[in-house]
Amino acid sequence: MSPVLKLSKVTFVRDDRSILSPIDWQVNAGERWLVLGANGSGKTTLLRIASLYEHPSAGKVEVLGERLGRTDVRELRRRVGYMSAALAAEIRPELSARDVVKTARYAALEPWWHRYTADDERQADACLERMGVGWTAERSLGTLSSGEQQRVLLSRTLMNDPGVLLLDEPSARLDLGGREQLVLALSELTLDPVSPPLILVTHHLDEVPPGMTHVLILRDGKVVAKGPIERHLTSANLSECFGMPLRLERRADGRLSAWNAPTTAAARDRS
Repeated sequence: MSPVLKLSKVTFVRDDRSILSPIDWQVNAGERWLVLGANGSGKTTLLRIASLYEHPSAGKVEVLGERLGRTDVRELRRRVGYMSAALAAEIRPELSARDVVKTARYAALEPWWHRYTADDERQADACLERMGVGWTAERSLGTLSSGEQQRVLLSRTLMNDPGVLLLDEPSARLDLGGREQLVLALSELTLDPVSPPLILVTHHLDEVPPGMTHVLILRDGKVVAKGPIERHLTSANLSECFGMPLRLERRADGRLSAWNAPTTAAARDRS
């Protein structure tokens, strides 16, 4: 089978600044990728390229068997479930949750420009139910809590039975309770073998749901490590990623934690 996402020698330069160095990356069916890095490491730019909202400065991008630059991205975006803070900010808070979800049918931000069927309405409601917010269908987005809004936006990514899900820091702005509710909702996807391949961008390990299979670690636009998560998500790679000594813990429930673990000499210097 063809990979769902393939980046070959992809670079991105803006204002003479290199944001992404040449990156080779392939995501296959059934994989759940964690993209990890500090602020400014190039994570969001990488996902905008993968979601067809940004063109690389150089390199080749293939999404669901189609090559960027040789396909109609307006059509291809309908097959990609994409969630980001920037996209969410463009959605009117007066829209009902159902309307927010169903606009994904045409990769739109407003329901005015397209005709929707009763099946579209039912599909939107089913997506809301799957993410545990079915009761919000007729509520306006702006009246919901931050956690409820994020789950509505996550529901939106499922509207078209996408070939791949791309989630850019979905728990941003959430308090502890909202974050944990979102992690539970994400777990429904990461642990479901029939869910589409998924890519989750974050810099917080404690918001990573169980079930992630692979990791791509970035620092300053360069790849620190990539591959199966059990092999490549290590204390050493985390430390290189964030530029400080870190210790990684894999908890019994499948969740992750990390904390500063200074060397004995560094700790002695501070005493």
